[in-house]
Amino acid sequence: MRLRLTLEARLAALMLGLMLAAGAAAALLARLAMRAPRALTPWGYVGLAAAALLLAVWAAHRAFRPVRGLLRALAGAVASYRDGDFSFSLRIDRDDELGELQAAHNELGRALREQRAQLLQRELLLDTVTQNSPVALVLVDAHRRVVYANLSARQLLGLGRSLTGLDFDALLAQAPEALSAAAAAGDDTLFSVELEGEDETFHLSQRGFLLRGVPHRLYLLKRLTRELSRQEVATWKKLIRVLSHELNNSLAPIASLAQSGGELLRREELQRTERHGTGLQRAGSQRAELQRGEKAGQTANLDKVFAAIGERAGHLHHFISGYAAFAKLPAPRPQWVAWPDLIGELGRQQRCRIAGPLPEVPGWFDRAQLEQALINLLKNAREAGGASSEVEIAVRQLSSEQQIEVRDRGPGMSETVLAQALLPFYSTKRQGTGLGLALTREIVEAHGGRIRLANREGGGLCVTLTLPVPASIAS
Repeated sequence: MRLRLTLEARLAALMLGLMLAAGAAAALLARLAMRAPRALTPWGYVGLAAAALLLAVWAAHRAFRPVRGLLRALAGAVASYRDGDFSFSLRIDRDDELGELQAAHNELGRALREQRAQLLQRELLLDTVTQNSPVALVLVDAHRRVVYANLSARQLLGLGRSLTGLDFDALLAQAPEALSAAAAAGDDTLFSVELEGEDETFHLSQRGFLLRGVPHRLYLLKRLTRELSRQEVATWKKLIRVLSHELNNSLAPIASLAQSGGELLRREELQRTERHGTGLQRAGSQRAELQRGEKAGQTANLDKVFAAIGERAGHLHHFISGYAAFAKLPAPRPQWVAWPDLIGELGRQQRCRIAGPLPEVPGWFDRAQLEQALINLLKNAREAGGASSEVEIAVRQLSSEQQIEVRDRGPGMSETVLAQALLPFYSTKRQGTGLGLALTREIVEAHGGRIRLANREGGGLCVTLTLPVPASIAS
């Protein structure tokens, strides 16, 4: 078993050795002096003292050489840590306090390496999340230079190019005026701009803070159009549920009373006919016959009134049931659907022309819901007033999106109608319910997609449905 000597024990042994060597040298000099008092001159004593001093210096050098080597190694390690290199480690070749110090240093290096690896992983995760966030993020320094901008910010402000190092005020000068005004306000605000032919609503949040002692400002731009659309639809649904409940509670007794009134009227007319028939047989009065005819006419009119009330109540109940179904639309259940199968089924229900080849890659959506949405669009296209042969449907399968277009050659829509066409209850048709496009919009947005209406060049309307493909499927 190896004997473990501490540094203190080693130094004590060195001092003991030096003292013994000094004692032995003194004893030797005394002995020489006793035998030959004149054998040693003063220079001899000086030489012996110098030899003893050199021996002591050599012994101290040998004793402290490991300490000096360790100090140099530690100084090199500290310099490496300062430069961000934590791979430096010491070779442990001692079994004393110096060896413990070497082991502690190596443990510190290992802990620093692990912490740095964790920080790098966190930074990578944070950068991945930030870059792929739908919220546009821009960080500027005290000189209004862009320090950091994620992908959404690049698309919004720089057409996809890098913004790092650019002047933020110059970028705002090229941006829509509403965005520049919102940024200049210095506070959280809402604003709307037109992007790609559609109005987009944004929420701008900005905060100033110190980063490494230097003032910085963070701008966050979040699209709220889809969220506002969801809230709008949710409000419509709540209103429809309340109205449906209240109207049905009133329509049910009205229809029942109309039916009961008609039945009682018919029974009374039957009884009156029987009584008048008996009276005529007894009296043969012409005047009684005339009175009976007048009452019969009045009864027929009342019967028509009750029938009209029942009919209108039934129609209104059917009308409300349609909106109630819209308010209770279930969540979509996407699945793989072959485009030829879907478009073929649509063609059997609503004649249309297929524009271009259909994608070979199947679509990903709730077939029943999307089929209902497309039937509504094709029906509207055929009723738009253009030639039925000009109604067409086109499908494009992109890497992360599925686009379906329904086109017609009718008169198109005015700007006012385009702005309100997707709202429930809104319809330009005399007998329209305002439900078809609203239901289509609800189905598309429930899939996480969007719907766009635009007039075509040469006349007509194009309705574009854009449905996302999940990233796991698209990749």
